[in-house]
Amino acid sequence: MVEQRNCSFCGDAIEPGTGKMFVRRDGTVYYFCSTKCQSNFKLGRAARRVPWTQAGRKAMGKE
Repeated sequence: MVEQRNCSFCGDAIEPGTGKMFVRRDGTVYYFCSTKCQSNFKLGRAARRVPWTQAGRKAMGKE
């Protein structure tokens, strides 16, 4: 069975065979569903302060 993964930035499910995996030098693994999520992560943005992410919606009281 193929493992279901979630985007490390926005929290959405990633379809098998899509997305990107980023591994830091310390061995931490991040999965991204799109370039939009990867770019926001590289810029150092916190997901809870971005309104379209699951963490951002939760922080703003939408979910």
